Amino acid sequence: MTLIAQRVLASAESWIGTPYRHQASLKGVGCDCLGLVRGIWREIYGEEPELPPPYAPDWAERSGEDRLIASAMRHFGKPLPPAEAAPGDLLLFRWRPDMAAKHAGILAPDRFFIHAYEQAAVIRSPLVPSWRRRIAAAFRFPEVVPELENSVDGLYV
Repeated sequence: MTLIAQRVLASAESWIGTPYRHQASLKGVGCDCLGLVRGIWREIYGEEPELPPPYAPDWAERSGEDRLIASAMRHFGKPLPPAEAAPGDLLLFRWRPDMAAKHAGILAPDRFFIHAYEQAAVIRSPLVPSWRRRIAAAFRFPEVVPELENSVDGLYV
C-alpha cells in the first residue's frame, strides 16, 4: 500500500462517528459523503482545489450531468477499472445505471468502505454485492497534486 493510500485510510478512519450533515465538511461536527472526501483531501494536501456549489439532496436526479465523476477526473485524474481499486481509493456510486453518480466512499481493507451514511454518521460498511454493483468509478488519490507540484509550502513558484 502506498504512503498516500495509508494516509487516506488513516484520515478516513478518523472521521468515523462524524454525524451526517448535508453539505458539511467538518470532522466531528458533520459531513456528507462529499464533505468526507473534501475533509480527507484537506488533511492530506491542504487547501481544496475548488469548492462545490450549494447542492440539494436530489441534485444528481435533477441535473442529468455526472458532475461528481467530472470533478473527480479534474482532481484525481483518469478513473481506474473498479476491479483494480485498492484500499485508500475513492469509490463513486450511482443508484441506477441511467443516473448520475451521487455517493462517495473510501475503499478500506477486507471488503469494507468508509462513507457518510445519510441520516446517520461516517461509518465503515461491508462492500456487499448490492454496493459493489453500484460502483460507477474508482479513483486513486494522487501522489502529487497537479495544482501544487510547482509550489513550496503552498506558495506557487
